[in-house]
Amino acid sequence: MTTAAIIVAAGRGLRAGGGVPKQWRALAGRRVADWTLDRFRGQVDHIVLVLSEDDHEAWAEFEGTDLILATGGNDRAGSVRNGLTALASLNIQQVLIHDVARPCVSQHIIQQVLKALDGYPAAAPGLTVTDALWTGDGHVVTGTQDRDGLFAAQTPQGFRYDAIVAAHAVHAGGAADDVEVARAAGLDVTIVPGDPDNIKITRPEDFARAERILGMDMDVRLGNGYDVHRFGDGDHVILCGVKVPHERGLQGHSDADVGMHAVTDAIYGALAQGDIGQHFPPSDPQWKGAASEIFLRHAVKLAGEMGYRISNVDCTLVCEYPKIGPHAPAMRDEMARIMGLRADQVSVKATTSERLGFTGRSEGIASLATACLVKS
Repeated sequence: MTTAAIIVAAGRGLRAGGGVPKQWRALAGRRVADWTLDRFRGQVDHIVLVLSEDDHEAWAEFEGTDLILATGGNDRAGSVRNGLTALASLNIQQVLIHDVARPCVSQHIIQQVLKALDGYPAAAPGLTVTDALWTGDGHVVTGTQDRDGLFAAQTPQGFRYDAIVAAHAVHAGGAADDVEVARAAGLDVTIVPGDPDNIKITRPEDFARAERILGMDMDVRLGNGYDVHRFGDGDHVILCGVKVPHERGLQGHSDADVGMHAVTDAIYGALAQGDIGQHFPPSDPQWKGAASEIFLRHAVKLAGEMGYRISNVDCTLVCEYPKIGPHAPAMRDEMARIMGLRADQVSVKATTSERLGFTGRSEGIASLATACLVKS
């Protein structure tokens, strides 16, 4: 199942103050858009960021990154259509459409919407309206409104890709959101429980509330990983996903990527979910020679399902040879790609053991890793 998220960020959003579109304003030490994008990294296979043509700095910043960029339309619906078009060649089955101004969305909601799409063509989070509803004229209450069966809509709103593309193609325009577009095309939309903290930043005071939400429940977890593999026959080693020429190879049940194994175990450790051997037993022949990317992707996915995002990882390779320095940038990029992180969230470095011990005698390579996970 190939999934994607479209982050709609082409609006001007000046009602929130600050003199710049709200998605580029600072929030708890980062920009609103940065918080929002990180909520989806590692949760879906592709992320489309829809930008205004006028956001020149953003275009320059995000080009060449893990994001797919699309140009905003004349209205929100046009921006969404452009985002859907940007995914046309990627065989997407499920797509989430999310407002960039909702930076507090939890990864739990993201996963719940995706899960609901297994049984419905469309799904969206909604909050049951519990407060009394008034009608008014200026500052005067003129009546009440029955709240039974009413929900406050949130995003991300999820759809089977082909269905929402077809729905947008025939819609006349003027819809409040993509659920309205879907319903106009006859699609059933299931409601998953929303989250009161999944607020949309609209007014200046919303920034203070979002900062309080982002500062709450700071469940930060650290995990450590350690792995060793001995040298054997071969003409290369695989380290952090990169093939490095060497006069010997590493021996192991899988591809013996000692660096990726240590990082994977660090993530499992932070989650208190055992180690690679527990999830992928070496006694199982299906994992013989397997690419370690399989293990790492599983750990990242498990973190998301448990409501955590990976803040950063740090991996140290211990060996005399091969020399790691020339390959470290490629290793960082590959690890970041697999985990859905930015390269500056991944550290890969190396040291020797001053010719002491088995690594000093060039009998093998060891790796130590630390992962920091934050509750979403």
